[in-house]
Order: sequence, then structure tokens, then C-alpha cells
Amino acid sequence: MTTLPEIYAARIADGRLTHDTAQEAVLPEFERIRAAIAQPVKKGLFRKAPEPPKGLYLWGGVGRGKSMLMDLFVESLNAPARRVHFHAFMQEIHAAIHAARQRGVEDAIKPVAKSVSDSVRLLAFDEMQITDITDAMIVGRLFEQLFAAGVVVVTTSNRVPDDLYKDGLNRQIFLPFIDMLKTRMVVQELASPTDYRQDRLSGAQVYFAPNDAAAKTEINRIWEELTHGQQDSLTLFVQGREVELPRFHNGVARVKFYDLCGKMLGPADYLALADAVRVLIIEDIPRLSRSNFNEAKRFVTLIDALYEAKVRLIVSAAAEPEMLYVEGTGTFEFERTASRLREMQAADWGEV
Repeated sequence: MTTLPEIYAARIADGRLTHDTAQEAVLPEFERIRAAIAQPVKKGLFRKAPEPPKGLYLWGGVGRGKSMLMDLFVESLNAPARRVHFHAFMQEIHAAIHAARQRGVEDAIKPVAKSVSDSVRLLAFDEMQITDITDAMIVGRLFEQLFAAGVVVVTTSNRVPDDLYKDGLNRQIFLPFIDMLKTRMVVQELASPTDYRQDRLSGAQVYFAPNDAAAKTEINRIWEELTHGQQDSLTLFVQGREVELPRFHNGVARVKFYDLCGKMLGPADYLALADAVRVLIIEDIPRLSRSNFNEAKRFVTLIDALYEAKVRLIVSAAAEPEMLYVEGTGTFEFERTASRLREMQAADWGEV
């Protein structure tokens, strides 16, 4: 059986990865879990199932390779496992709980947790973060039942456990969940000095105008490089609405302008989007004027949300920022948006 350190070394040897001492240092934790999961579960009347291994909470700065290591780990498993963005998982849980309550189930979390634990032995989450009070209210009981059922959890995060839901409303009810994570999982920092995601974009063109074939080709290249050719989808549920991100992977999303600004979306939707992604590619931004004033207003709101959340932005547009909106009501207000679009092109934009 090939181990995680062997897989990592092979990727370095064939040029797909660059050696990183900090990444290499966390491989034994992944390998510990992989080896334990690989052991067959002996079933029988008098045979007690072995204790599942402790999970792993891997935290560190953006772009350090946490998601890449998670991909290698999940690919190496030979047991039922699911790799999912934490935000998407929690949206699914909320929908399932709502459906259970509609059926009259009093304790809706219990059947939802059982459905998850019956389907997998391991859950691999990307980017665990808790910013919503509804998430904070249910994760404790949900994870308690998942752990009790023997589900192993591996997650990445940009925050240490103690900083989850920091300054959140009624945070005291959330603190037992943090203690549970630290008991059930090994907490380890990935302390690489290199921001690989930022390095891939640092100094690179991220604003393409005009929106021509060359722009499309370059954005395709950036998308492939950031996602390694993999693609999922993410649905955000915001105040009863669904915001679809059909092209999404590891915190990187790719959308068309009209997917976000041509629909009846508002500040809450854009704030949820900014919270869920770290890199956003917006294609086909048209010239804006009184003829598409509503779309222009939404675009201003969207850029404000992305700017405040320090989301890395890559766009293709019909014109440079200052020439996108040159006539009609709102041209003065758009000057700030144009300025922000310029600022967001900086090589160090989004660094934390």
C-alpha cells in the first residue's frame, strides 16, 4: 500500500509539486488516519468495533497547500469518504433538517446525522469556518452524533479552533463544540512561509479588457491552475433564495456577470458569496449605462462585498475599470467601484 509520504515524494519527483518542509511535516498525521481507516472493520456478535482514529484539524494561512494535501489524502483512501466544502455541507444539513421538520420529526438533527454516518466513514471538509449563528447552534449536536457513530473528521481551516465563530452572537453556547474538536481531532498548523495561491497570481494579469478570445484563453489557464482541473458546485441558501455557483473548487469560483448581477440578488447574497469564496472569477462584464442600470447597481454592491472580504478577483470586461460606466445616473458613485477594481489588481491583494 502506498503511503502519503510516498505519494507526496512521487509528485515532487514528477514535477507536479514543489518540496515544502512544512507540508511534509503534516503528512504523518494524514498517514496515521489513512492507515487506520484502511484496516478492515471486523463484524460479529462478540466483536467490538475498534475505536476510530482521531481526526485532523489542519489550519494555516490561505494558499499554503492545505487543500492540496487534503486531495492527496482523500485520493489515497479505500474506505467510504466524502470531500466537501464545509459551507456547502452545512447548507445541505440545514436543508435536510428543514425537510425532517416538515415531516414532523421532533429531533430533526438525529436522523440527519444518522444519514451522514451511514454513508461514510470519513468526512473531509475544506475551509471550516463558522460565521452564521444558525450553524453555531447546530454543529455541536451534529458533530457529537457523527463522532459517536465513529465518523472520522478531517478538516482544513484558516483559523485555529479557538478563533471559530469569534465575537459571534451567543458565542458561549458554541464553546463546547470547540472543546469537542480539540478532544476528537489532532490540531496542527501548516506553517509554510509560501502562499502558493498568491504566488500563482502575484504579478500576473487579473483584469482582462477587452473581453476577447485571448482573455478567455488566459482565464481558462488560470482556472485550470487554481483548481487543478477539478470542479464541484456550491449552492448558497440566503434568506430563502438559492445562489448557484456551478463552477467551484477549493474556495475558487467562476461565474458569468449576468449570473450574479442579472438576477434579483442583493447585499445579503453578495455577502454570503464573499464569505464562501477566496478567489472569484467574473467573466463577460459588459459596458454599463442607464440601459442596464439595475445590473450596474448590483455590480457596485458585489464589488463592495468582495473588497471588504479581501476576495481575490479575476475578471474579463468590455473595458478598463474607468471606462466601464461613463454615462447615466450613478457615474459619480461608480468612480469608487472603478478605484476598487484597480486596487484589487495589486499583486499583494488579499494577503492576510
